[in-house]
Amino acid sequence: MLTKRIIACLDVRDGRVVKGIQFVDIIDAGDPAELAHRHAAAGADEIVLLDITATHEGRGTLLDTVKRTAATLFVPFTVGGGIRSAEDAAAVFDAGADKVSINSSAIARPELIGEIGSSFGAQAVIVAIDARRAAHSADPVGDAEVFVAGGRKPTGRKVIEWAREAEQRGAGEILLTSMNTDGMRSGFDCELTARVSEAVQIPVIASGGAGSAAHFADVFGHGPKGGKADAALAASIFHFGVTDSRELKAELHRAGVSVRLPC
Repeated sequence: MLTKRIIACLDVRDGRVVKGIQFVDIIDAGDPAELAHRHAAAGADEIVLLDITATHEGRGTLLDTVKRTAATLFVPFTVGGGIRSAEDAAAVFDAGADKVSINSSAIARPELIGEIGSSFGAQAVIVAIDARRAAHSADPVGDAEVFVAGGRKPTGRKVIEWAREAEQRGAGEILLTSMNTDGMRSGFDCELTARVSEAVQIPVIASGGAGSAAHFADVFGHGPKGGKADAALAASIFHFGVTDSRELKAELHRAGVSVRLPC
């Protein structure tokens, strides 16, 4: 049984960690370096930092924030937001990241996936997909649409098709965020996650909706209602003290989910 990964996410705006509900109603959650260190010490397998307004504001990643956060970490560290070229990725790696996450820039120029992968390895390239179900479709999951610019702009591209293309172009992982469940703490979108997981061979990280250990068990599950995810990401439940990775992993272990237990 493959070990499932628990990932703590830091959505950063203006150098501060923030959290919203369905990509709006943003509130402050704290300092990225402090939170990253706290989450890693509590047993998170990886940390993801997303500079959520870089694309919308037309700027690069806040490298000083990346450097300050990386200095506190001893677990794999992914950074996304504002990465438009292999040179941008190189600067982020130089600042201390182990992986980069690309979203809007990959949609705008899919060749970027391969360009970064050929320089740094496919394992270092995560393609992030912000997905919204197609509300008026007969198949709202199969017709789910990709959004970019921090969830502000629809692309007309279907999520499952784009995930397959991203894999073909050299992505090492897919970070799938359900905009419908984001911040709601009512559970991951297991149906959407499973459809994407079934469509690709690379790992899929589920994001959006974590509220309890049961939600993680569901999204990791391989039954009819399971999400079949390889990893799951959460933000608000960690930032605001609902649980931490150590407690979460203990509950998952008791539920029979294979996780790496902290020392």
